[in-house]
Amino acid sequence: MLPHLNFAESNIDFLGKRKIALTISLVLILISIALLATRGLNFGIDFTGGTLVEVGYPEAVELDPIRETLSAGGFSGAQVQTFGTSRDVLIRLPPSEDDDDPATLSNRVLNALQDGGPDDPDLRRVEFVGPAVGEELREQGGLAMIYALAGILIYVAVRFEWRFSIGSVLALIHDVLITLGIFSLLQMEFDLGVLAAVLAVIGYSLNDTIVVYDRIRENFRILRKQGTEQVMNIAVNKTLARTIVTSTTTLLVLFSLAFLGGAALQNFSIALIIGVIVGTYSSIFIAATAAFLLGVDRQVLLPVKKEGAEEDQTP
Repeated sequence: MLPHLNFAESNIDFLGKRKIALTISLVLILISIALLATRGLNFGIDFTGGTLVEVGYPEAVELDPIRETLSAGGFSGAQVQTFGTSRDVLIRLPPSEDDDDPATLSNRVLNALQDGGPDDPDLRRVEFVGPAVGEELREQGGLAMIYALAGILIYVAVRFEWRFSIGSVLALIHDVLITLGIFSLLQMEFDLGVLAAVLAVIGYSLNDTIVVYDRIRENFRILRKQGTEQVMNIAVNKTLARTIVTSTTTLLVLFSLAFLGGAALQNFSIALIIGVIVGTYSSIFIAATAAFLLGVDRQVLLPVKKEGAEEDQTP
């Protein structure tokens, strides 16, 4: 019989471990920033511009001979990778100064592959994005994340308290940076689908953080004798069951998409998996810690009105 885990009755000192949690987060953030500065992101043609050619082979093929064949055919900057199975190959061609249209360019690629080996490749699809369009998408994608964080900052400041808004945005920046850092480390393709996943992670993580902050505010009204650190610990423990159950069910769906959804959804699913795991960690260890360090306490959330203040304002 499986043991019953009752998270609702947990009494874990999360705030007491804040130095360890902050150290881990700070190290991960610094590593992510270093990776983004040195390696950068492996932008897909959505952002860089170029031509994508998908070809299929009757049997599994090795990628190195395909790269050599394309290089010999004049496509030295081509990126080659499998797409779903070892018989499906995806070829990315950077923008060039040639005036070839996508159909002509794809035919040249197909002819080069047919002339360079005994296999009989079959052209599946061709996509083209101009350099100007790719650069505009990259800029708009970055602005989308900035606008989302700015909107969240304003909403939480109005809905709760400005210290909560700063804490929530810090937690979201933490989640986004670590997610981007892992993509930079693994050099996985960063396309519009992954950008959509990052924006979804912002919404998912914010939801968990708001739940924690709402419980903290409620606990300050109910628990009059406990100190600030104890009130926040109780709030995190009371929301722990909800956080873990929500994250677990979400991850089950995302792992199914990653393994069964095909190559088109793989990077999107992986970005969400990383974001959900990091977001769950931040909502448990970082959100309340950020609020605590920013000075959120009972006096901030429940200011005491001075007796006679209303009478003094009466003319």
